[in-house]
Amino acid sequence: MKFELKAKDPKSGARAGTIETDHGRIETPIFMPVGTVASVKGVHQRELKEDINPDIILGNTYHLYLRPGTDILGKAGGLHKFMNWDRNILTDSGGFQVYSLSERRKITEEGVKFKSHIDGSYHKFTPENVMEIQRTIGADIIMAFDECTPYPCDYRYARNSMHRTHRWLDRCIAHLERTPLRYDHNQTLFPIVQGSTFKDLREQSAEYIASVGAQGNAIGGLSVGEPVEEMYEMTEVVTRILPEDKPRYLMGVGTPINILENIALGVDMFDCVMPTRNARNGMLFTAHGTINIKNQKWQDDFSVIDPMGITYVDTYYSKAYLRHLFTVNEMLGKQIATIHNLGFYLWLVREARKHIMEGDFASWKNQMVQQMNKRL
Repeated sequence: MKFELKAKDPKSGARAGTIETDHGRIETPIFMPVGTVASVKGVHQRELKEDINPDIILGNTYHLYLRPGTDILGKAGGLHKFMNWDRNILTDSGGFQVYSLSERRKITEEGVKFKSHIDGSYHKFTPENVMEIQRTIGADIIMAFDECTPYPCDYRYARNSMHRTHRWLDRCIAHLERTPLRYDHNQTLFPIVQGSTFKDLREQSAEYIASVGAQGNAIGGLSVGEPVEEMYEMTEVVTRILPEDKPRYLMGVGTPINILENIALGVDMFDCVMPTRNARNGMLFTAHGTINIKNQKWQDDFSVIDPMGITYVDTYYSKAYLRHLFTVNEMLGKQIATIHNLGFYLWLVREARKHIMEGDFASWKNQMVQQMNKRL
């Protein structure tokens, strides 16, 4: 993997760059649609490519491990071939899902033993087998196995968890060094900074992660319930330490406003289920605020969904029609809303990139944050 910085905003930490992998070019800042179980929910791969057009999508190690399982993925030749996606894929570590299974897992130095949320069967994740799982999935960018700390958590727990994550990282690196690639493309490991919302722990973790010399780095353990001010504070602490010549990925973030604020702090890569999950509940994101399409006010509004026309659905369907689809629980409504929201998120980061390149990102960002912080 190669990363090249193309521009920096003069009034913030925002950066524009390019990542090159064996599956193509990624222009940053980038939002990665979440394809949890080998599918960006409700969106056909053709629509994903031709209309939303992301350079990279995300797969979920925990869910893919359980279903369809590594045996099927290996026989298919990896996730790219299984889901017929010839662009970049990033897989997470499984650490966040294990964190979310707080009543179903036990964490030890060796790894994590957990019960499947599907059938209650027992499984174990270790740094070594998580690397093997991601080898078999075959993503271009893979995550080190980490422990995602809850919010709030006490200082001692956060400190012990952080050091365990660092020791697990060393085991991940060692395992990758002694095992061959599974397919005919390279994989790049991103370690993950932890430390909860404690500044000194975040600094320690960022320094340790930076010292490893990986080709890219991730920031985990945020967007887990902490106030946004604390998210921004921790992100700023970390981005001041992580190397400038490597991409920075803030995991699981977030709202359009969160994304713009964190781009301003020097983050390059994002993912979140929010655009797809909220779409299925009738919430649409636009440049001028959010729309709850299920509200009665839209029942006789025959204007297009979004006059900006970011995706084909925006000018093809009216608000009244989309509201009707949600009222009668027609699955097409959720599909249309999902395509719109993903299209908007990709438009937003591409506009951010354009303004970084032009040198006026900070003023544009402030205007966009004000506009988007409204309910229409």
